[in-house]
Amino acid sequence: MEVIKNAQMKEYSNMKVGGIAKELIFVEEKNELKEIIDTRKNIFILGNGTNTLIYDGNLDISFVSLKKLQKISVEEKNKNFDLVRVESGLDLDDLIKFMEENNYTGLENITGIPGSVGGLVNMNGGAYGTEIFDCIEEVEVCKNDGKIEKIKTKDLHFKYRTTEIKENKWIVISALFKFKFGFDHAASEDKREQRKVKHPLDLPNLGSTFKNPKGKFAARLISDAGLKGYQVGGARISEKHPNFVTNVGNATFNDVISVIEHVKEVVFEKFNIELNTEIIILK
Repeated sequence: MEVIKNAQMKEYSNMKVGGIAKELIFVEEKNELKEIIDTRKNIFILGNGTNTLIYDGNLDISFVSLKKLQKISVEEKNKNFDLVRVESGLDLDDLIKFMEENNYTGLENITGIPGSVGGLVNMNGGAYGTEIFDCIEEVEVCKNDGKIEKIKTKDLHFKYRTTEIKENKWIVISALFKFKFGFDHAASEDKREQRKVKHPLDLPNLGSTFKNPKGKFAARLISDAGLKGYQVGGARISEKHPNFVTNVGNATFNDVISVIEHVKEVVFEKFNIELNTEIIILK
């Protein structure tokens, strides 16, 4: 494992907000996780930093990255589908490329989400009616005692934007995907283009800030509440996609929190609907 002491976490955050961490550990073998769990008290698993708002003061936290675990292996070939094991550090973009190269289908709608496979599995990430668990047969996790287990999807609890993996703070090591054949290139490219057009990808952001309430869209509620462009310090509600909080210049942790709290308050006042954050807030 590689250990960086006093790591500047701003560099590992898509929002470009973050303080000095006790350490940042890059895992090189999954068996190292037990040693990390046994010798550290306060651990946080960092994916691509694309949906985590990190406090910008001193952080008494051992951040752990599985970024170096990126293997893809076809475990079983069948007439109508293949079983493919993917390690958690791989970028979703690289998985989509692999699917295209091998004519696999099932996840085209989530093309362009800027996360790691492990991060998406942890929260059951998705978009446009597709969730990553739609194609997962089994997840390999490291539990809180350092024990590594493979759990069948049918034995796992998961729902919209959460899983028992996330709730129990287990670590995703890999996922076994069941891919049928027939990659839909047009659908994949369409979703990538839609993201470019609709999302403020030119500015640091954390993706969708709030979960969609049942039967509603958070972005529409924020827009209807007149909050597009609302700004505190360097944190601003995107005019392009109001469910995104962007960093328009040296935003602080408190700037972002102030924007989030204001949005929740105004939406509740106007529509009597409570917005819950989809991002992880780490302090």
